[in-house]
Amino acid sequence: MIIDCHGHYTTTPRAVGEYRDQQIAEVTRDPSFRGQKGSLVISDDEIRDSIEKNQLRLQKERGTDLTIFSPRASWMGHHIGNEYTSQYWTEHQNDLIRRVCDLYPQNFAPVAQLPQSPGVDPARSVPEIVRCVEEMGFIGINLNPDPSGGHWNGSSLADRAFYPIYEKMCEYDIPAMVHVSASCNDCFHTTGSHYLGADTTGFQQLVMSNVFKDFPTLKMIIPHGGGAVPYHWGRFRGLMQDQGYEPLEISALNNIYFDTCVYHQKGIDLLLDIIPVKNILFASEMIGAVRGIDPETGFPFDDTKRYIDNNTRLSAAEKHMIFEGNARRVFSRLKLAGE
Repeated sequence: MIIDCHGHYTTTPRAVGEYRDQQIAEVTRDPSFRGQKGSLVISDDEIRDSIEKNQLRLQKERGTDLTIFSPRASWMGHHIGNEYTSQYWTEHQNDLIRRVCDLYPQNFAPVAQLPQSPGVDPARSVPEIVRCVEEMGFIGINLNPDPSGGHWNGSSLADRAFYPIYEKMCEYDIPAMVHVSASCNDCFHTTGSHYLGADTTGFQQLVMSNVFKDFPTLKMIIPHGGGAVPYHWGRFRGLMQDQGYEPLEISALNNIYFDTCVYHQKGIDLLLDIIPVKNILFASEMIGAVRGIDPETGFPFDDTKRYIDNNTRLSAAEKHMIFEGNARRVFSRLKLAGE
């Protein structure tokens, strides 16, 4: 089986965007507007149409089996509105992910967005984790290290403010993908700069902290191949050594995993050369940030399975670990129909 650990519902039916537009209009008029969750009327046929022509089609074409699926990352928009805006939006998004997974249980498994909001205690996201895991069978969460959308004026992932989330993650044995949302700061392009910078920043915050000492079973996934981390592995090793931290092999590689959302062969090969195979999970983020055809290869940039297949140094057993074994270990709550 080939498990893609990083998929987002980027092709939602029109009603989703209309709901969000209405929310944004209301909080633009009155930043303190609370409103209510309200309803989001979408038929199963609309969901099928949005999935079968897109993610499901590409699964079949590219030879993958299961996508670990979460709401559209750039639409999490934690910087928009207030705590109530984020809460209602998040609940609808997670409800929709559950519906996709119910319609296609062999093809998709659910991961939750959190209702984070700038200036709001991260612990207030815990009830949504409980709802998603206990009531809806979610197997992981996405955790935004910068709910401000590019201003980085909140707590670090190393801060004890995040500990209630980490405690719940360990209790449920679920991983978090460290994933920001859209940038509202013009200095940072959302997917070309903000995402990759946040990957690197999240890694640095975690390894230069006591988080993994306090939570030795915590599991964190750094997406997009780890941002700059693999390329600068020596820099991080040196910084850790200079500042008296334990080596990365101890401080990071028992808890941190990297995905394969790297969109060229040399980049994937570098990732595989630097990071141990046990810490790498297959992913594509298809129908995401990069959707075009690479003119150098004639294939889609985000067809990342091809890069793993073409790597000449991996053994068959190691490819199995990347494609399936590691994901099943990290997402321990993953249970497919019939298992």
